Amino acid sequence: MSAFTMYSTPWCGYCHRLKGQLKRAGIEFTEIDIEQVPDAATLVEKINNGNQTVPTVVFPDGTAMTNPSLAQVAEKLAA
Repeated sequence: MSAFTMYSTPWCGYCHRLKGQLKRAGIEFTEIDIEQVPDAATLVEKINNGNQTVPTVVFPDGTAMTNPSLAQVAEKLAA
């Protein structure tokens, strides 16, 4: 089971960096491409004041982070 959902795009360098860091750290996540899933793009816009800013990470408790560091994600998951 994944710990959270990461919304991204294929061309986003920040998304690639975070995805690689998460995989190396062994942290499981679900990735959703907002260019392929219109509802996901709408959700990201709601979280980011109308902007499709990625990576946007949404945790099971409903909280979200935009362009977080690996440390921020790990800290949230440990809490």
